[in-house]
Amino acid sequence: MLPFHPSIRQKITLGYYAIVAIIIGISVFTFLELRYVERKIAFGEIISEFLNTTLEIRRFEKNYFLYGKVSDYQETLRYVESAGELLGSNSRAFTTIATPQQISLVRENLPKYRKLLEEYSGLEEEGSRKVLIEGKIRKTGKDITTTAEEISKTERRHLQVILNDSQSVLILSILTLSFLAIVIGQVLSRMVVRPLKQLEQSMEQISSGTFEIIHIHSKDREVISLTKAFNKMLRELDLRQRHLVQTEKLASLGTLLSGVAHELNNPLSNISTSCQILAEEIEENDMEYKKELLRQIEEQTDRARNIVRSLLEFSRDKDFRKEALPLRKTIEETIRFVKGQIPTGVEIRVDISPDIVFYADKQRIQQAFLNLIRNAVEAIPGEGSVFISAQKHRAVDKAEEGEPEIYNYLNYHGKCTLEEDTVDIGIRDTGVGIPRDLLQKIFDPFFTTKDVGKGSGLGLSIVHEIIEEHDGCIAVDSMQGQGTVFLIRLPLPKEMRTMEQREKEETEE
Repeated sequence: MLPFHPSIRQKITLGYYAIVAIIIGISVFTFLELRYVERKIAFGEIISEFLNTTLEIRRFEKNYFLYGKVSDYQETLRYVESAGELLGSNSRAFTTIATPQQISLVRENLPKYRKLLEEYSGLEEEGSRKVLIEGKIRKTGKDITTTAEEISKTERRHLQVILNDSQSVLILSILTLSFLAIVIGQVLSRMVVRPLKQLEQSMEQISSGTFEIIHIHSKDREVISLTKAFNKMLRELDLRQRHLVQTEKLASLGTLLSGVAHELNNPLSNISTSCQILAEEIEENDMEYKKELLRQIEEQTDRARNIVRSLLEFSRDKDFRKEALPLRKTIEETIRFVKGQIPTGVEIRVDISPDIVFYADKQRIQQAFLNLIRNAVEAIPGEGSVFISAQKHRAVDKAEEGEPEIYNYLNYHGKCTLEEDTVDIGIRDTGVGIPRDLLQKIFDPFFTTKDVGKGSGLGLSIVHEIIEEHDGCIAVDSMQGQGTVFLIRLPLPKEMRTMEQREKEETEE
């Protein structure tokens, strides 16, 4: 069964629905809270109306006692009846806010007040009894009004508390929504944006020329699919680049064959001459002379075999493998490949100590040297020279003395650092030079300063790639009319550095 891989779309949709669900939940909660506040406000309006009704009772009561008008008496009774109806029809509002004692007191006082008012209106003559009943009416009305005011104050305090709580709930809801939105955003960022950011960084490395397999830690289908597609593309690019390298190498075989033919002429000529002499002197008894001729034939045969072997090693496609190589011998063998193409007016001089050993893939590094030497020779229009030199460069010396003056103006391309021992190989020519504005482009694929049909533009690009494969770097500087210098800097392996340091310490002792 294939493993399940969620998609970015599913994650974004899930995050979207989560935020919508949270918003709906908070909205429903806020709506219910507002409905509750609205209901409380409606209860408050009933309480306020009840308070206003009791105040009207007292107002018409006062007018009735002062003026004795029947209309004031009737209005007082009407408001008493209205207060009773409010209390009876809105018992839930009153029980929510008022205490049972307050409700009981109002319910007892309203009928009592009405009865006393009716009794008072039935007395025609003024007297002590009428005054006594008037006092009772006033006291009962005051009790009703006082209780109504207390209930109203309680209602206002309760409503203020509800409003404060609603405000707190609203603020808390906003904060909760903001926090959850941030959390969901961070989770989506970690789950979605981070893999895409890693993919972007990998693309930047690829654009800089580092063709390494991409590893994105993500289970998203889109990211996995995109990563596989890019890795397939990288493998295709690597394969095609290898084909280009091999194509460029095969294109160089024409030059090499000319040089090899020139080199083979000498040993074959010597072999032919020795065979003719041996055939003429075959009847002679001078065995020592015959042995000398046979020894020369054997030496020249070995020489021709080594030339052919070198050519086969250079042209054969094989895996990249570093080994310890003598630098001077490697350079001289490479020069022999192009010897047949070197004009008579061009001299190649080599100033490299025989004891310098470096660590490289012989086939690949010879291809880099071959391209640089051939370019140097082709850059000289008439007479001139190509000078190849090398020296070891210790990291300690770099730190203490700084770079040699010759390297200060060079622009390095590759993986060079000043933190390790290196061998520095310089290839200088006295040719026409390269314009300053083109120096930054010469390592670009398919860029060439040669005439159309005389160069593919891959030579220096392949040189740059080969040097980077060896964890080294290459630098170039040129002046028009004065020539060009290439500097190759290759790191020395640690075991070689340790061995050289040990030999140096033994020499000093």
